[in-house]
Amino acid sequence: MSEDVVIAGAGPTGLLLAIELSLAGVRPLVLEALPERLPHNRANGLVGQVVRMLDRRGLYERIAGTPGPPAPAPQYMFGGLPLDLADLPDNPLYLLPVPQRQLEDVLEARARELGVPIRFGHRLTGLSQTADAATARVAGPDGEYELATAYLVGADGGHSATRKLAGIGFPGVSRDDSVSRSAHVHIPDELRDPATGGLRVPGHGVVPPFGYHRTEQGLFVYAPFPSGPPGLNTLEWNDLDTEGEFDLAGMHASVRRVLGVDVGFTAPTGPGPHLLRRLVGGHTRIAETYRSGRVLLVGDAAHVHAAVGGPGLNLGLQDAINLGWKLAAALGGRDDLLETYQAERRPVGERVVTHTQAQSALIASGPQTTALRSVLAELLADRPARLRLAELLAGADVRYPAEPDAHPLAGRWAPDLVLRTETGPVRLAELTAAGRPLLVDLTRGHDLAAELAAGTGRVEVVSAAPIDGAPTAMLLRPDCYLAWASDSADPDPAERAALRAAAGRWLAARRVVEPVA
Repeated sequence: MSEDVVIAGAGPTGLLLAIELSLAGVRPLVLEALPERLPHNRANGLVGQVVRMLDRRGLYERIAGTPGPPAPAPQYMFGGLPLDLADLPDNPLYLLPVPQRQLEDVLEARARELGVPIRFGHRLTGLSQTADAATARVAGPDGEYELATAYLVGADGGHSATRKLAGIGFPGVSRDDSVSRSAHVHIPDELRDPATGGLRVPGHGVVPPFGYHRTEQGLFVYAPFPSGPPGLNTLEWNDLDTEGEFDLAGMHASVRRVLGVDVGFTAPTGPGPHLLRRLVGGHTRIAETYRSGRVLLVGDAAHVHAAVGGPGLNLGLQDAINLGWKLAAALGGRDDLLETYQAERRPVGERVVTHTQAQSALIASGPQTTALRSVLAELLADRPARLRLAELLAGADVRYPAEPDAHPLAGRWAPDLVLRTETGPVRLAELTAAGRPLLVDLTRGHDLAAELAAGTGRVEVVSAAPIDGAPTAMLLRPDCYLAWASDSADPDPAERAALRAAAGRWLAARRVVEPVA
């Protein structure tokens, strides 16, 4: 029996892709090389547009553990410099502090609700493909076996076996001129600042939580996680001694070098496992192609970069959102839609690589970097500059390719709106949880739904009262980007023809099976 889609990797990106495929009517199979989830967290939160996207799939409250929609962050940072966002009229930057393990638990539970099989301890060892299918060789607890599949997706991280077996190049640079050290610790009460949640450090005042505190000797981060022990992180360029086993004394020594003073932390208490890690250097790489025949890449399998600014999960999860409905379309005979995956997502990956490299330069040691930071800090007093960086960090500035004469919002993220319908107000985000295309008609009864041909599949349609400053009509792709929009109270024949063309271009895909609710 052939599988529709096999996903290698049960991390957040692979799980979200499995959810998206299930919503689109495809039955994926997820393979995970590890026998069980890692006990420690590789990431501790989500930054950017993906927070709003999870809200639009009905997952935000489940992950956050609190009711209500997400709210924009009043402040963040760029290259370790404070970024005040409180006065931005349309602040695009959203944060969701959540340990990766908790995120994975929620996504796995949702995937299993939708009937997705997940096999832990099953490792991809071989791969072959023809024009019509791929065959994966898998090593499982009971031996090796083969899986035939229409498509194989590598969501298996920076060391992706999928990418290597497909022969996809991974050009970029690797650097060994820095050392990062991280540890869970116990912080005495007298060092905690209750007003800010920060850490009192002699000679430095209060170091804010989760911020980058830069000195000429390196970088220091204090991370009081909501659950579990707080974490400390240092990044050094001048001390690359990595001899011997790394222990808590080594963490003390690194903090002393960076801050110039001792900080009285001790070993963490409570159940472990506790983080104690030393990493040398880093990598910046992006796959030569996101697709090779029947093999595709998402997340870290397609791109790795510095973690500064926390864009990794935002980028990878948005890859999954973009790919899921297009894979479903390809299974319905629309390979041309699948071709747009790389065209849309690889430039976004390149953009993230660029701004993480820029941020890495801004936190490096040396007086020239200090001078550069001083100049940039002056520029960040200007609201337009802060808005521009907030959009960059969030990924809110993404615009996918659109027709030259298309509406200015075409190819952009659909705005957050509260629609006034006959049955009462409803948030746009509440109408997109099923992952289906959506036509929003605010033209007061001009019947735009009639422009959607029968072959465009299941398109949800909602009519509501006009909203000042918003388009009068919008056609949302399943990933919540706009395929078409209008500002006319009664769109003319040319606009209606453009709507039909957009529906045919982006939505004409039959479903493999009936979508799961």
